[in-house]
This record gives sequence, C-alpha cells and structure tokens, in this order.
Amino acid sequence: MKFRRLSLRWRLVGLFLALALASTVVFLGGLQRAAAAGWQTWAQPLLGDYVDRLAADLGSPPDPARARALEARLPVRVMIDGPVMHYPGRSQRYPDSASRDPGGDHDTPFVLVRTSADGHRISFGLAAPPEGWRSRARAWVPLTVLLVCTGLAYALVRRWLAPLDAIGAGAERYGQGAFDTPIAARRGDELGRLADRIDAMAASLHGMLQAQRTQLLAVSHELRSPLTRARLNAELLPDGPEKDAVVRDLAEMRDLIADLLESERLAAGAAALATETVDLGALVREAAAESGVQPAVEPGVAPVRADPARLRLLLRNVLTNARRHAADAPQPPVLFLRRAGDALELGLRDFGPGVPPEALAHLAEPFYRPDSARTRAAGGVGLGLHLCRRVAEAHGGTLQIRNAMPGLEVAMRWSPDGA
Repeated sequence: MKFRRLSLRWRLVGLFLALALASTVVFLGGLQRAAAAGWQTWAQPLLGDYVDRLAADLGSPPDPARARALEARLPVRVMIDGPVMHYPGRSQRYPDSASRDPGGDHDTPFVLVRTSADGHRISFGLAAPPEGWRSRARAWVPLTVLLVCTGLAYALVRRWLAPLDAIGAGAERYGQGAFDTPIAARRGDELGRLADRIDAMAASLHGMLQAQRTQLLAVSHELRSPLTRARLNAELLPDGPEKDAVVRDLAEMRDLIADLLESERLAAGAAALATETVDLGALVREAAAESGVQPAVEPGVAPVRADPARLRLLLRNVLTNARRHAADAPQPPVLFLRRAGDALELGLRDFGPGVPPEALAHLAEPFYRPDSARTRAAGGVGLGLHLCRRVAEAHGGTLQIRNAMPGLEVAMRWSPDGA
C-alpha cells in the first residue's frame, strides 16, 4: 500500500536501482562462476605445481632461512610445523582474515598445504598487503558513484515527467470550469501529445457548455414575455381557487426563470459582481429582523468588499430553505457571521431534521432534492442552494453544508479583503 502511494518519479527511480542491483548481482555471480571454473580447470593445477616446487626448494627438513628468503622475495607467508622444527612465518597481520584461517590460530588465510618427505607440514598463503596499500576511502567510491547515478536518474526522470504536473494542474482548472488557461506542456513526446489532447477535449467541452448556456439564456429571455402576458391575463380571471392556482404557478415559473438567469450570470465569477464596502454585521441583523429569526454576529468584523445584493440573495435562499424543511423545528433558525481562522463564515443554522449524510454533497447541485417523493410545492425546484454556491464561488469562497445535529448548517466561507 505504501508503494502505491509513492510518486511515479520515485517508482521509476526505484525500478532503475532494482535493475542496476539485479544486473550487478547477475554479472558478479556469472563472473565468479566463470572464474571458479577457470581456476579449477586451468589455474589451480599450475599453481599447485608451483607450490610443489617452492616446497621442494625449502629442503627436507625444511630450512627456516630459505622460508624467510622466500617471504622476503614473494608476497607469501610460509608456516612450517613438524617433528623436527616449527616456523610460524613472518608476523604480519592480514585484515579480517582470522575467520578464514582453517586453524583459527593464525592471521593469514593459508589455502595450500604440502607435506615434506620427513613429515613436516608446510602451509603457503598470501601475506598481508603493505600498510596503506588498501585505503578504506576506496570503499566509499562505489557508494558515491551509485548515489550520484541515483541523483542523475531522478533528475532525468523528473525532467521527463515534468508535464504531468502541468497536466494535473490543467485538469484541476478544467474541473473547476476555468478554461481560459491551456496546459503549458510544450513537448513533442507522448506526454506533450496527451496535454494537447486534453486541451482539445477541454476546448470542446467549453464550447458545448457555452452553447448550452447561450441556449438556456435565450430560452429564459424568450419565456419572460409570454409569462408576463399570462400573468396579466390571469389577473383578469374571476377571483377564486382557480385564479389563485394559476397566479401561483406563473409566479413559480417567473422565479425559476429569474434563478436560472442569475445562475448563468454568476457563472462568470467575480466579473458578475458589483462590489462595494459592506458591513456584514448590519447585513445579517437586517435580514434577521425582516425574517423574524435570531442573529448571531461575532463582534469586531471589519467591513469588506463584496456584492451586497448577492449576499442578500444568499441569505434569502438559506432562509427559504430553512422555512421549507425546518418549519416544525423546536427553535427558529440562526443567521450567523463568525470568524473561522483567517476566513469568515456567513450563513444559517436551522434545528430541523437535517438531511441524509449521502445527500450532503449533492445539495448544491441544480434541481437536486434529497427527498424524491417530495412535491415541488413543498420542496422547491432545487436551485436555492445552487445559487448560494454560485454566490460563494463568485466571491472566491466555498459553500459549506453539514448536518449540525440537530439541523442543517449552510455557510459561505471566504477570505475577503479587509476582513
């Protein structure tokens, strides 16, 4: 599981190291086997014959003077042990050789043994190298080279995969509806072509969304005139339940068209706002007084730059939503303004039944209603919280919706200038 969470760059570098290690092991293992086979087939008989000649040169019984002369002339150590004499060889230590000495009593890893005619045991082995002949610093050279190669491999992989960062950032922008900035990945390889295809797909989606919005705006504008005429004609009908039903339905259609037009205008983001300096505390208290709910304003919040008409729209929609779904709550809703770290939260908390947890993420979607059996007259058309989200996003914030246990809390959270 941890390996899956690693970035693709580190996984490729790890693969490079694993392949390098496997190649080294296979190469060294094959070389060792080849050398061992060559030693047994060709070199060992030659060395054995040479050692036989050296043992014969020492005489019988072996002469210690000749052994010392041999040690002075060649990088070997000679040990003689027998019934007549004992010669321990020159006293030079061989590093980390004790574990390799078959007898465990000597410092030299003797590998070849001969027995003279008079019963003396003569052992030949390599002598310790001269002081300073092997530097410990040399052991760090392969590790340093491996680290340098790893760093170069990571830098190269990072350069190859650099377009992935741009592609990820571009996909995130496109997912948020920002199609104005293409992916900056000018490469001729597969990743560059992938970025170009994603840009082309985003341009196509943007064009389709723009066409849909244009069509929706045109239809909405065209419906306004016949709705206005129908409303005037309805007013001429005799008073009664039929007239009230027609007027109510026409009013709902008028409000629906107005909400659709406002949603499309707010889709332009901050460009759709008419900002000015706003006292948020006074705005909340005014909306609470008009609606007969409780205000909860944190003191000391400075005036901010915002669009007061759109903030009133947000407060009006959350109040309407609370009236629909929390009318039988034990206490009235609370309009609040509070600080949340470096941000501000403006919204409403009711004390009704709340909504199912799985519906929270969909409440701000257009035309979504959590209870599919609810009638339109009781539950609205599902554009109120969608407009609240549009208002929040146009101000550079987000719409936070959560179950408050009991009730539902809807808040616009953002960091305005001057807060």
